[in-house]
Amino acid sequence: MAQMGKTKNIVLGLAALMIAGSLTACDDGRAGAEGAAKQLASSLAALDVGSLAVDGKDAAAANEQLKAVFAALDPAKPSVESGAVKLDGDKASVPLNFTWKIGTAEWKYTSQAALKKSGDKWAVQWTTTLLEPDLKDGEVLDKTVTPPARAEILGAGDAKLISYRPVVYVGIDKTTIGSADPAASAAKLAQLVSVDEAAYVKQVQASGPQAFVSAITLRQDGRTITDQQIAAIPGARGIPDSLPLAPTRTFARAVLGTAAEASAEQIQKAGGSLKVGDIVGTGGLEEQYDTQLRGQDGVSIRARPQGMTDDQIKAAKPDPRRVLFAADTKPGDPLKTTLDPRLQQLAEDTLTGIGPASAIVAIRPSTGAVLAAASGPGSNGYNTAMLGQYAPGSTFKIVDSLALIRNGMTPDSKVECTPTITVDGRTFKNAEGYPVSSLGSVALRDAFAHSCNTAFISSRDKVSQAQLESAATSLGLAVQAPKLGADAFLGSVPGNADGTEHAASMIGQGKVLLSPLAAAIMAASVAHGAPVSPQLVLNPGSVSPSTGATPTASGSPSSSASPAAAASDAAPASDKPVTPAEAAALGDMMRAVVTSGHAGFLASVPGAPVGAKTGTAEFGNDNPPKTHAWIVAVHGDLAVAVFVEDGGLGATTSGPLLKSFLTAAG
Repeated sequence: MAQMGKTKNIVLGLAALMIAGSLTACDDGRAGAEGAAKQLASSLAALDVGSLAVDGKDAAAANEQLKAVFAALDPAKPSVESGAVKLDGDKASVPLNFTWKIGTAEWKYTSQAALKKSGDKWAVQWTTTLLEPDLKDGEVLDKTVTPPARAEILGAGDAKLISYRPVVYVGIDKTTIGSADPAASAAKLAQLVSVDEAAYVKQVQASGPQAFVSAITLRQDGRTITDQQIAAIPGARGIPDSLPLAPTRTFARAVLGTAAEASAEQIQKAGGSLKVGDIVGTGGLEEQYDTQLRGQDGVSIRARPQGMTDDQIKAAKPDPRRVLFAADTKPGDPLKTTLDPRLQQLAEDTLTGIGPASAIVAIRPSTGAVLAAASGPGSNGYNTAMLGQYAPGSTFKIVDSLALIRNGMTPDSKVECTPTITVDGRTFKNAEGYPVSSLGSVALRDAFAHSCNTAFISSRDKVSQAQLESAATSLGLAVQAPKLGADAFLGSVPGNADGTEHAASMIGQGKVLLSPLAAAIMAASVAHGAPVSPQLVLNPGSVSPSTGATPTASGSPSSSASPAAAASDAAPASDKPVTPAEAAALGDMMRAVVTSGHAGFLASVPGAPVGAKTGTAEFGNDNPPKTHAWIVAVHGDLAVAVFVEDGGLGATTSGPLLKSFLTAAG
């Protein structure tokens, strides 16, 4: 038995040797060559071949040449893939497919690599054409990028909202300062143009002797600092140029954003798609549609003799460089919007001098076009008009009234207007100065016209919170706005609320939140007789990766903003839109606010009859509480919302602003 086992082991061992021998005989070296090809492609993609087996050149020298050839393309790195290996004994060849992304351009080419086996290792045969098939010995790459002019942002009638306008870069040119003290000149210029003196002096001192150190960029039109004042300072000069600018520094800035040279932080985050001097958008539509507006750079990659300076190349005749790749400049596409420059400027002028955050939004009910979205100086650059989240106060009684009408009431139905009403221990009252003559059993129209809080709260049992939410979406609130093309908050109306929270909802408080844009949409839907979906951007194209054109809820600096509302997703359009008959009843009640209510001051506005609704909403913990001041109105084919964050009563604060705007709007 032992002998049989020994014989069996010998047979198995011989069989194993025979199999191993046959595998060795079948191995033609392909696996090793393919592995070497993949390692070469990976090393080239990393721009580091220092660890490769290189034949025909020292590996360190090859690595230095590689880095020198591609230095001008930094920080870009190629994607390199090896193709099918062709084997010929101890030699092999393999195609290498390079793909470079240079800004917005893509450069593709294929080079050929030769491999040679020495012992059990494959080494790459180093040649210049391995890096680029048309590259010659002693040449490196040269890159020229030509950016296109940034496209314009247009308004109604293709009015130029943001377009290239003349500017002057004012700074110290150290090549012309002569024997003067650079620090002294920098200090004088900083004082002249009102910039931080210490910071600018430090910047000038730290710059090289050939530098022009910009202190400020001034608009050419209307500048008060003259060329003579600048020239009086040794080394100071103004360099004319142009930049994409709005008509004024503040014009629709929160909506449009700005365009300027890319900052160091933006360049770093762009991962090679931006360079020093590129114009990029920051904030608003300029940032959101940066890709569409910026277009695509023209790129030229050329081979140039290594060691020749730029000055030598410029002086050489003919130009010693050879073009290896070129991509044409592609201008950006103008962004078309519905903003009416006259109404936008009028809205901004109307808000001049208003201390708290404020806004005026104007919409054309027939089309949904946003004609003006102005945020006042107290908003400190924030887009209060479109992103603010505030309790709407009694303007929300438009929604209440629609819900009541749907439950069988009419503008003539009677409701009880009492001085106060208590719900679950909480007492609600009417606004200060509410007329005693309007108390008692009154028509719903009158309660609406005089904004009787207690009458609407006493009707709360006739309207569920879910019905309030439904009525809100029927008027275009808290729903998606697929045509808007910009970030916005269109409202938040909870579908569930009981007790005091439901009562508070009846007067536009509790957890009910609107933006001024949403309030204008509500009024526009009444005027249109159907839900209005707002539109601001007419040709949304490329959207930058960091933002999107889908309207979203966005946080507000107001203490009344709700984090829950900010995170919520807008619902689809209502499946029960307001009807023309319902809108007519609401329009009748809004007209009564002017003819018999406390917005009688709007009766003198020329043109079509004005319908309105005022609103005052308490916020904060002060005693007495601070209040938001609201008013919405319809005037022909115009719907307007006016808002002042800490503004007292809607009728007395926002009302006069609305009258001024409507009267001038014509």
